[in-house]
Amino acid sequence: MKLLKTLFFALVLFMSANAFAQQKKIQTTVIKTAIYCDHCKQCESCGDRLNLGLLKTKGVQMVQLDEKAMTISVTYNTKKTDLATIKTAISKLGYDADDIKADPVAYEELDGCCKK
Repeated sequence: MKLLKTLFFALVLFMSANAFAQQKKIQTTVIKTAIYCDHCKQCESCGDRLNLGLLKTKGVQMVQLDEKAMTISVTYNTKKTDLATIKTAISKLGYDADDIKADPVAYEELDGCCKK
């Protein structure tokens, strides 16, 4: 009986630890950027390029652009990618990502409305 109780307790502990680990796998972060046009979500250069480019990054599940707050919310799987990789991907698309400056070559390829 004592062994059965111990096994049951171990099983409950394992299941709760597993559930907690699965919850931590998906994370959303908000990255500060610089957006200079007022139609970024519709703009092929800004919205589509940013969304499609980031969604090609392994582990990125959702991207939301807030041009008024000048932020990009990214939901990603922490088992497949990390924040540094996402910021680098944003930079390679021509945008600042917190402390990482936009890649100069990619920035020059943006439409004029997307530049300062």
